[in-house]
Amino acid sequence: MSLEVTFLGTGAAFPSPSRGASALVLRREGQCWLFDCGEGTQTQLMRSHLRAARITKIFITHLHGDHFFGLPGLLCTLSLQSSPDASSRAPVDIYGPLGLRSFLWRSLELSHSQLLFPYAVHELVPTRDQCPEEEFKDFSSWDAGEGRPQGPPGRVLHLDPGEDSYLLLEDEQLVVRAFRLFHRVPSFGFVLEEKPRPGKLNVQKLKDLG
Repeated sequence: MSLEVTFLGTGAAFPSPSRGASALVLRREGQCWLFDCGEGTQTQLMRSHLRAARITKIFITHLHGDHFFGLPGLLCTLSLQSSPDASSRAPVDIYGPLGLRSFLWRSLELSHSQLLFPYAVHELVPTRDQCPEEEFKDFSSWDAGEGRPQGPPGRVLHLDPGEDSYLLLEDEQLVVRAFRLFHRVPSFGFVLEEKPRPGKLNVQKLKDLG
């Protein structure tokens, strides 16, 4: 399995002329997975050798602005670059802390932005020990009872106590999990674990050849 990492932004708190806000891309077999999407990420993508249209998954570590304020703009740009049949493509999967779905839904609604492609937001439910008690905010009841669609589809993911992690996705080659981090707000790290690959040696033929 071929993996390539490109750092689009490594700045903390705010971008600078020479360093973008947090964002990196993992390229895997023709797909691009984006980790964090700070302000200006789409501009950094244009300066890179990567194609934004190949982004199929986005992972947001936490809801501080320098890690996700670039997300609505990036989605709108992807939509503008989409082909007319983009609505039939597989959704762009977005993973992040609880509250991310509401943020995206409201941002796109208020700006009258209509995406030509489907997307899904999968929210990680934090535990109260992930940040100082006075900073913890429960977004689980946001938008409840407003009598209208609650934004894009997606799963709500809870911590697996046995694994002490969140299972995000799994295929024949790898498993992707999120784990809890302690920060001023609930935060998550992401682990991509490649599955063992059986060898292709012909043991009997090796023995026959000594």
